[in-house]
Amino acid sequence: MSTRLRSILIVVAVTLLVALSAIWWMYRSVLGSPFQISETVYVYVRPDDTAASVRRQLCEVGNARHLRGWNILCALRSYQPRTGRYAVSPGESMLGVYRKLLRGHQEPVRLTVPSVRGLHRLAGTLGSKLMMDSVEVAELLADTAYMSCYGYDAASVPSMFIPNTYEVYWDISVDDLMERLQREHDRFWAASGRMDKAAALGLTPEEVYTLASIVDEETAVNDEKPDVAGLYINRLRRNMPLQADPTVKFAVGDETLRRITSQHLQVESPYNTYLHEGLPPGPIRIASIAGIDAVLNATKHDFIYMCAREDFSGRHNFASNYAQHQANARRYQQALNRRGIH
Repeated sequence: MSTRLRSILIVVAVTLLVALSAIWWMYRSVLGSPFQISETVYVYVRPDDTAASVRRQLCEVGNARHLRGWNILCALRSYQPRTGRYAVSPGESMLGVYRKLLRGHQEPVRLTVPSVRGLHRLAGTLGSKLMMDSVEVAELLADTAYMSCYGYDAASVPSMFIPNTYEVYWDISVDDLMERLQREHDRFWAASGRMDKAAALGLTPEEVYTLASIVDEETAVNDEKPDVAGLYINRLRRNMPLQADPTVKFAVGDETLRRITSQHLQVESPYNTYLHEGLPPGPIRIASIAGIDAVLNATKHDFIYMCAREDFSGRHNFASNYAQHQANARRYQQALNRRGIH
């Protein structure tokens, strides 16, 4: 073999080796996983993100020392960010992650609508879990013209929300979310004979929800809620004022009150059920499913009075006559005095 031919073969072999090394490097960079993670992490792409900012986020959440595969893929096909929440799993290749981001294949968020006091707290939850501004959400919920499109007035808006867990996309629009939650509301009331049970009580779903919100505020003990609901239904049927302390707290605007005084009972408000018979204009909180079902399946009894137990267990003493109720109330007032609660 001539020296010239030997030189040519050496050059070809080196070139081939370099080419194979480059192919192997690209293969490892694109089809290998650069992420040093032991559990799934998430990348959140916002409207103002760029390919560079998404790359930085991938490095941070994926604990990646380099993203050469990202650079190669972006060079082969330009990446235009699409908003959303994207999963990065342990061992997942750079190509797999890139394809998801490129095509907008998001991972849904499990959104739990909380049973909370005040729509501002609901707005805060939505803003923290989704690509939404909580202030804008709060303003929309307070916009009577907007909410009237779904059949609610200023007082009944909370009854739209059923505290459950739903799968939605992180970048869902407020309009799409409201439509989804309205569908979930309708589905909830159509299930388990709830509409028929409400009709049997002579109440609309919104009225059941309003009563449930009071029951939820009266007791956090789920197995006691049907008893409390039954008491209030007895009062409604006898045309007695509900005299529900939680509605007074709502009217006063102080949910922290631990002792209702005669001064509080005189506050003029349609929510003050000591002054006004019947249900208040709307819910005083987002009612729980346990509270709603407690009203629909209220215990049948003859109680019309209740008072918190003197042991501060969160439960109540019930009575069917005023004399017994006064005895229960005295024990509770004495317990408050002993603890210095005013």
